[in-house]
Amino acid sequence: MSVLDGKQVAEKIQGKLRVEIERLKTERAIVPGLTVILVGADPASLSYVNSKGRLAEKLGIHSTQVKLPEAALAPDVIQAIVAANDDPQVHAILVQMPLPKHLDSWKILDHIRPEKDVDCFHPFNQGLILQNRASLFPCTPAGILEILDHNEIDVSGMNSVVIGRSFLVGKPMATMLSNRNATVTLCHSKTVRLDEISQAADLVVAAIGRPGSITADMVKPGVVLIDVGINHIETEADFARLCQPSQYEGFKKKGYAITGDIHFQALAKASRYTPVPGGVGPLTVTMLMHNTVELCKRSLSVTRNEK
Repeated sequence: MSVLDGKQVAEKIQGKLRVEIERLKTERAIVPGLTVILVGADPASLSYVNSKGRLAEKLGIHSTQVKLPEAALAPDVIQAIVAANDDPQVHAILVQMPLPKHLDSWKILDHIRPEKDVDCFHPFNQGLILQNRASLFPCTPAGILEILDHNEIDVSGMNSVVIGRSFLVGKPMATMLSNRNATVTLCHSKTVRLDEISQAADLVVAAIGRPGSITADMVKPGVVLIDVGINHIETEADFARLCQPSQYEGFKKKGYAITGDIHFQALAKASRYTPVPGGVGPLTVTMLMHNTVELCKRSLSVTRNEK
């Protein structure tokens, strides 16, 4: 088995982005602009938003954060979106998910203009993906395809199982794999005989948000395993059940360990696998920056008649 190193792929893409961002600054006098809207103070969401801000600064992207309280109402969030929509220096808008439960995600996300929709939430952009007409893709599925491409893993004809049907990862991932001629089964919490389905898969993408859910007996030898999950393990009992012994020193020091949706014992059966952390995560943030730059370039072609 060999590790699919997401950090290595991310650094390669970031190197290309730095060149492109510098070119935009020097030749076109424009700085790609990203606005991230965060509602509430969920620790995981706050960590993600801060990591996005750090990478944006590192690459030379102008990143702003709009932080709203947990009790913010839909009009408050929509107002922040409209302000970013109308700001010519903002080329990309991201509403950090999940939103608090009292908010209707779709009623809010639909207010992002399609041309500034950096994670392809808008129905227009989702439709382009479904029709295989898109040139911009949701950040996490796009990052997964970058990992597969970098490692020359051709999914054409592969029996592929995507576990998790969220519009953030699972549904677009299934469509994007299908567009590459994979044979795709999309599974979820209501799937009957999930273990039988996953055992037949050449490629498994796990994106369900439950640590260690995909166990060794659910996959066949030689499978390619892509783990989207990032789960914090905070108790000794959960650590003993879900984490590798080599993580214990870090667990005691930090008070938690991070593990994926695929149990570590399943990794021994894989021909290739993404680690957690260090696999899909770095690509998700990197593809957000890639999409921001692409949306900036598109705005130039519209507003400045770029030829």
